[in-house]
Amino acid sequence: MQLVCGRQRGGENQSASTGWPEKTVGKKGDRTYRLRLLVQAGFALGCVLLGIQFARFTRAAVAGDLPLPVRPPGVEGFLPISGMMGLLDWFHQGTLNRVHPAATMLFVIIVGVAFVARKSFCSWICPVGFLSETLARLGRRIFGRNFRPWKWLDIPLRGLKYLLMFFFVYSVVTMSDTALRAFIESPYNRVADVKMGLFFVRLGTVGATVMVVLFVLSILINGAWCRYLCPYGGLLGLVSLFSPFKVTRKAEACIDCGLCDKVCMARLPVSTLDRVSSAECTGCLDCVATCPITEALDVRAARRWRVSLPVFALVVLVLFLGGYSGARLTDLWRSGISDAEYSERIQNLDRPEYGHPGS
Repeated sequence: MQLVCGRQRGGENQSASTGWPEKTVGKKGDRTYRLRLLVQAGFALGCVLLGIQFARFTRAAVAGDLPLPVRPPGVEGFLPISGMMGLLDWFHQGTLNRVHPAATMLFVIIVGVAFVARKSFCSWICPVGFLSETLARLGRRIFGRNFRPWKWLDIPLRGLKYLLMFFFVYSVVTMSDTALRAFIESPYNRVADVKMGLFFVRLGTVGATVMVVLFVLSILINGAWCRYLCPYGGLLGLVSLFSPFKVTRKAEACIDCGLCDKVCMARLPVSTLDRVSSAECTGCLDCVATCPITEALDVRAARRWRVSLPVFALVVLVLFLGGYSGARLTDLWRSGISDAEYSERIQNLDRPEYGHPGS
């Protein structure tokens, strides 16, 4: 592993650390950066509250205390594969299944956000992205910098998330409509949300070891999970290639200060590009926020219309929250599984029929 080396550009020596260059970008850039962190933190807090409510629901189901507390459908956002299956089944059947409808709607919403506003879900909304960035900041405080694998290692490592993505997508799209429906209605999938939660509560030795390794790597390497292993991020990156929004650089206004390269979490050479079109771009827009020259770097839609950072953030939030509100208003949100069924199934999770159908 190598340290990120500083370089002399624009008469100013850049620090060897990677990440936001505190106290060097001015109040406007700092405010914009903090706006993104505030939005991220708000969604992360929402996920924590969902987790607490879901834990209350699960405890009551185990105890058989009917009626159960309200189950928050938002937890299905952590079931993207079930959501993708639900979307394909919706196409086959003509109706949305009532097992995990929120998983399907959130999958559609998140992919839709990527189609319009690049991979902004990862940098503005995703709680895992927020945790990853927080750990990277902790690493910079401890070591004064984050680290990067050698380029010859970084490139194949980045390919891992695309391999995982291809495996999951191929496995789903090649299923027959009958097999797809059978999986969706299987005992395993009907309580997949509970099994997902219990996985983290009942971590075994292997699971705990993997979590610790990912935790440490995220401290050392900015975005270790997101950059190398997240198949969801890989899918959103490919979808984002069709987004009309792209960071655009005006070469004649650029002063080659290198700050945009320094803050880019995707490690893209923004200072040498006319338009940032890479699938790795997360749409965080830290590069635009940190640019000291107003005309040098901006966000443009369809190459023509310049979009301010607050407007871009508003587009992301309207797409996500608007999709969520629409799903609720059209009754495409809440599961059709009754409290009695949930309670009975949760009390019998250790029975063989609740194992993964493909195992």
